[in-house]
Amino acid sequence: MSKKIAIPTNGEDLDPHFGRAAGFTVFEIDGNQARFVELLSSTGLQHQHEGLANMFKNKGVEVLVCGGIGGGMINGLKAVGLEVVSGASGKVADVASQYALGKIVSTGAVCAHDHGDGHHHH
Repeated sequence: MSKKIAIPTNGEDLDPHFGRAAGFTVFEIDGNQARFVELLSSTGLQHQHEGLANMFKNKGVEVLVCGGIGGGMINGLKAVGLEVVSGASGKVADVASQYALGKIVSTGAVCAHDHGDGHHHH
């Protein structure tokens, strides 16, 4: 049974700031293979829990694989039945492949910091 995952994307890399990502790359996971499906733009939806959650649901996404993510966003995504796997990093295509192989386990990484200054690091 295949399922769709989405990864916050900045160029070819996983964007470590879920709520700021300009786009999300969607992959279909079938067995241990990850196949690129589409790139979703999240322009205008950054930090909008409900808008992002609905976009993912409408596209058939079941799992979000990300770096850091805020607690409010996790709650918003889980409220519509989406699974969140946090703590991932690297090239988007590599992350999708690692997920397909069962090698990414959520670390529960939650961003609990202020996003105002733009000078913090994970």
